[in-house]
Amino acid sequence: MNGVDLFLLGRTLMKIGEEAMPVEDITPSRTTQAASLRTVLVVVADLRAHPETSVGEIATRTGLPQSAVSAAVARLKEAEAVVTAPDPADRRRVVIRTAPEVSDRVEAVRAAGVEGPLAAALGTEDPARVAEVVAALEFLAGRLAPGSAPRRP
Repeated sequence: MNGVDLFLLGRTLMKIGEEAMPVEDITPSRTTQAASLRTVLVVVADLRAHPETSVGEIATRTGLPQSAVSAAVARLKEAEAVVTAPDPADRRRVVIRTAPEVSDRVEAVRAAGVEGPLAAALGTEDPARVAEVVAALEFLAGRLAPGSAPRRP
């Protein structure tokens, strides 16, 4: 495997992950429909790494336009996944934090399995084969996900 192969695998896994997201019951408002699922997930990933942040800081770190980050944050607020509040040190800055309580929507997303979309991508209905790949992905996630064990240089 080379860098291109790894990059393409990452894109394939990202698409499978998007397909696994439960979106049937979501009807974004006019304000939030501009935020794609992918943008929302990028913002969520950034929030995991930076639990107290602002739209501008997320935009700087991710390279997303501030308008896209704002729309994603609005969508996350609708799902009750984040809360926002003025920064006491700088009232012009709005601080974004993960919501203290897990909402029903967040719980549904966390509970959604990847087996169906993964089986479709693998072209198999064999539960053992799908379970084998899920186990391999869980192994990789445990080693490579943010906050996991340090990587060797």
